[in-house]
Amino acid sequence: MDQFMLNDTRVFEANSQGGGAFGDLPEWDLSDLYASEDAAELQADLTWLKQSCIDFSNDYEGKLAQLNADEMLKAVERYEAIDIIAGRIMSFAGLRYYQLTSDPERAKFMSDMQDKLTEHTTKLVFYGLEFNRLEEEALSKLLAQNAALARYKPVFDRMRAMKPYQLSDEMERFLHDQSVVGAAAWNRLFDETVASLVFTIDGEDLPLEAAANKLSEQDRDTREAAAREIARVLRENTSLFARVHNTLAKEKEIEDRWRKMPTPQTGRHLSNHVEAEVVEALRNAVVAAYPKLSHRYYALKAKWLGLETMQIWDRNAPLPIEDDKLVDWTAAQEMVLSAYAEFSPEMAEIAKPFFTKGWIDAAVKPGKAPGAFAHPTVTTVHPYVMLNYLGKPRDVMTLAHELGHGVHQVLAAQQGELLSSTPLTLAETASVFGEMLTFRKLLAAAKTPQERKVLLAGKVEDMINTVVRQIAFYDFECKLHAARGEGELTPDQINAIWMSVQGESLGPVFEFMDGYETFWSYIPHFVHSPFYVYAYAFGDGLVNALYAVYEEGDPEFQAKYFDMLRAGGSKHHTELLAPFGLDASDPKFWDKGLSMISAMIDELEAMED
Repeated sequence: MDQFMLNDTRVFEANSQGGGAFGDLPEWDLSDLYASEDAAELQADLTWLKQSCIDFSNDYEGKLAQLNADEMLKAVERYEAIDIIAGRIMSFAGLRYYQLTSDPERAKFMSDMQDKLTEHTTKLVFYGLEFNRLEEEALSKLLAQNAALARYKPVFDRMRAMKPYQLSDEMERFLHDQSVVGAAAWNRLFDETVASLVFTIDGEDLPLEAAANKLSEQDRDTREAAAREIARVLRENTSLFARVHNTLAKEKEIEDRWRKMPTPQTGRHLSNHVEAEVVEALRNAVVAAYPKLSHRYYALKAKWLGLETMQIWDRNAPLPIEDDKLVDWTAAQEMVLSAYAEFSPEMAEIAKPFFTKGWIDAAVKPGKAPGAFAHPTVTTVHPYVMLNYLGKPRDVMTLAHELGHGVHQVLAAQQGELLSSTPLTLAETASVFGEMLTFRKLLAAAKTPQERKVLLAGKVEDMINTVVRQIAFYDFECKLHAARGEGELTPDQINAIWMSVQGESLGPVFEFMDGYETFWSYIPHFVHSPFYVYAYAFGDGLVNALYAVYEEGDPEFQAKYFDMLRAGGSKHHTELLAPFGLDASDPKFWDKGLSMISAMIDELEAMED
């Protein structure tokens, strides 16, 4: 079951409230999943799921090692069918919940569905455990005897990567059952707390998205007021957020210790199907580039703003020459679809139904989850995209980003449920590429040097948010989990860890206001998916390298690109990048991606001469 991810660098960067000023913003039509929470089809699927899990357990538990190739294929296909129905149910429950997290009925429905699915699927825990106990030679023979079974080898490889960290069957069942009152419960507490926060700015009570939007207003006093109010509210809730982080980090440490995971990051690397040394090479390349990227850019921005020292409320400030004209929904749709179509008409055709069939929920509404995400649901339905659209240029880029995810998910669905899920390190490829296509189209259409400067600066800031800040976030998480391993952390200790990476990543031009030390507390990735954040930097670096190949004029680039997206999770990153002549395990690969950001800053500096 895919997790819902509140997207990336924009969770706290753009967006506000409203909708009418931007045209008719679309809402989800979830009827392709189920018509309602009491739909007969949903009840039928719950009944089918319960019985299918019982039947699967009765037919295969203790017997996997005796199956021939055809019988093993049938078992895999039955498991996949169960996965589809379970995913469909939780997608419906989760999407309804994120539309209105403050609604106790929706929260109860999602929790009840999670309880039922956990109870039913406990009977499947044996499957992965027994599969991992198969002898390598025996499994190889089965795969050699049946090509349809061999197609699932990437799934088996990922399962068997966990073999050294597998616990007893009884312990694995316990962890499965306990999950609904463990991490899932703390995740829900975090989400509901964030959704309920109220920020009072200029006499107006605002949710998180609306308050965060003030940080990118032209008026500096407004930005400062917003930053200080956000800090005040976060500080009032820091004890609760610290409790959430302490509990989840300790829970993870306990499970990692029992599994004998060598580092807190190991589980994430395994799920991403990426080697630790590749992530370390990425992290080191980005940290080494801080001076020529974020430090250099923010010094330049301070000059544009007429400041000797930048405050945190200046980081996302628009340039003084930037107009504040908003982009309505129809114009945003046209910008993104036309950029996609210029790259490939097929890409635009895949994206169009998102706008016409109720696959996007765009408006900011009270109680709606902040940020943005694209959720693939299951391969027999289609993805859904959530936005909080407020008409700013960054919101258009968020649309391009999430729509890229959606296109990727549609194409990868051809692999089937078990092979479609793309590791996080590659899951950002199409989204970041979609942003790049949209940005390049806008840049090419710039009519004046001033307009080009604004576009370049905006793109550099987005890339810094995607690369520099996400690696700083990753370092924060690494330090947090290491420190939690030594004992309970006070809010002040977590604050100190946060500040230890902020100055290093943002540079000497910044001063940090009192209260900024609590800004770690709003970031959902730390709660929902520890160490997820490096995937954004991975994806940005990968796309920058890919785009360089595209600009070099490879006539087969589009075909290779679509093949990569269609592959879903069926191939390792080395196989997917080989047709483009790229290798993520080469440290020089990351330098190539970072050099694109540096080159844009070079151009901005040249405009000053």
